[in-house]
Amino acid sequence: MFITSSSRRLRQMSAALALGLVSMPLWAAPTVEMWKDPNCGCCTAWAEHMEANGFEVVQHATPKMNAIKREQGVHPQLASCHTAKVGEHVIEGHVPASDVRRLLESDAKPAVLAVPGMPQGSPGMETGREDEYAVYLWRDGENPEVFSQYPQSQ
Repeated sequence: MFITSSSRRLRQMSAALALGLVSMPLWAAPTVEMWKDPNCGCCTAWAEHMEANGFEVVQHATPKMNAIKREQGVHPQLASCHTAKVGEHVIEGHVPASDVRRLLESDAKPAVLAVPGMPQGSPGMETGREDEYAVYLWRDGENPEVFSQYPQSQ
């Protein structure tokens, strides 16, 4: 069969496109938008934890964290040092990346996932000591519920 140069070119372009699609990642990294006090190092360490676990993190330094928390609907009892958004979800404090991923995979309605305070041993707060802490799931109009407990038993 006689192949014209235009049909050969079309086949080459189709093959290149197919190879390009195969080599593209099938899973895009979720973007975490995080607000933190400009002087907080543990917040930056949490962002690094998230990036090491496949998230893309955009950081915003602001001295107006209380206003950010109010805007994002963070209940004062769930507050920590930084506030983030992933899609429609709010992530408050030192929540492990595995819990954020589990929330995203649950296809749940918008929620706040929070680690109140700054417990030692949580992501970004690795000091050699490990406090027990809980990750709470909260939706407006509902009571917070325990989503995860740490440290997890082996």
